[in-house]
Amino acid sequence: MNISQLETLVTISKTMSFRKAGEVLNLTQPAVSAQIKSLEDEFNTVLVDRNQPVTLTDRGEVFLEHTERILSIVEELKQRLSDLNDTPQGHIVLGTTTSIAIQILPRVLSYFQDQFPLIKTTIQSMASCEVYNSVENGQIDVGIGYLIERNPNLITSILYYDTFELVVSPDHHLSSKPVATIEDLQDLPLILLTGDTVGRKFVDEVLKKHKIIPNVVMELSSSEEIKRMVELNLGAGIISKLAVGSELRLGTLKIIPIIELEVTHPVGVIYKSGKYLNSAMHQFLDDLKGMPETQFISSE
Repeated sequence: MNISQLETLVTISKTMSFRKAGEVLNLTQPAVSAQIKSLEDEFNTVLVDRNQPVTLTDRGEVFLEHTERILSIVEELKQRLSDLNDTPQGHIVLGTTTSIAIQILPRVLSYFQDQFPLIKTTIQSMASCEVYNSVENGQIDVGIGYLIERNPNLITSILYYDTFELVVSPDHHLSSKPVATIEDLQDLPLILLTGDTVGRKFVDEVLKKHKIIPNVVMELSSSEEIKRMVELNLGAGIISKLAVGSELRLGTLKIIPIIELEVTHPVGVIYKSGKYLNSAMHQFLDDLKGMPETQFISSE
């Protein structure tokens, strides 16, 4: 048994095809077949059902589970050996929300990759509540999101604070008001984030506390989508203050302060407690946590 055979089995489980696995691994189809046959002979079992589409047998699924653990250990070994070098290097999988990615990551990653070109970063977009689960399950290395819970398996560090604000088009009837009251939201057509987001849960709590039944005309998954709808004056939105910086400067949106919404929400970095941190992760976390708040919230 060798590592390439294990990698071939994992690739077949994902592509469900010997031919596609060969394309991914830059191997011929006969070479892929030979590697799997060698594994099956060594363990005296059938790992792959070769009917189309190709799937793993029950024994193959058990084998795959252990294979992924072995490959993870091998990858950690490679990272530990690589970390003996002086230059930070490696790969980081970062998970965050769409709005946070648009707000801060261009500045942060531009700086980081200029300083450490050997560190590669992959970004996955997800809801804040998914960030926690993805970090804990090992699907991502580090998350940036609203710090909404305490988890003994995770370490968090605050980067900056955000608020959620009522935003309207300049053509909206509330745009001429310097401030609004929570009662102004009664019957007001609202465009809100979906229920699985931190912003929506906060808004729902505030409205419930003040016995306001919202008139939700649209639910969207990101602040970017809400901004576009509000600019068309299809309703008022409640989204991150930091998400509307460019629109405020251009005059396409206006914030109408409501005192009940003026609650600060910490945004921070999230990573797994006890996990081995390669040199890339160490450098990334150190730099991220060492940045001043203005690096995240200042205007472009």
